[in-house]
Amino acid sequence: MSVSIIAAVGKNLELGKDNDLIWHFKEDMKFFRETTTGHTVIMGRKTFDSLPGALPNRRNIVISRNKNLLLEGAEVVPSVEKALKAADGDEIFCIGGGSIYSAFLPIADRLYLTEIDAECDSADIYFPKFDKNDYTRKKLTDFESNGVKFSHILYTRKAK
Repeated sequence: MSVSIIAAVGKNLELGKDNDLIWHFKEDMKFFRETTTGHTVIMGRKTFDSLPGALPNRRNIVISRNKNLLLEGAEVVPSVEKALKAADGDEIFCIGGGSIYSAFLPIADRLYLTEIDAECDSADIYFPKFDKNDYTRKKLTDFESNGVKFSHILYTRKAK
């Protein structure tokens, strides 16, 4: 099984504010959809709540401590370990939020990061800091939208 993380981050690793993304770019939403479609996505309950529902054409696994939680179109599990076991054999994508990214970062093979050339002082969720020297970096795309530049970057963990 390969474990990937996908996220959009600002200059200071900003992810979100008030349980929503800070930046919304059409090209980034398309990249996310094309990259994750046909795969398993794992997320926390707050991330699931921020969506209009389960993501179509993907297997949705939600991590929650609430044992009675039922979510239409999603499997609910209590831990990262149970999520990985449930995803058995699939390529998986961790899609957030902040604490879920922190839990998956040590085991992720790849990071698909949209690096946004902007800052948000009012962000309340951040991507975990990581050592870029542990990865090879490959720029996949460059875009500009409403004067904001952003790039899709693939970080692949180096063999130890």
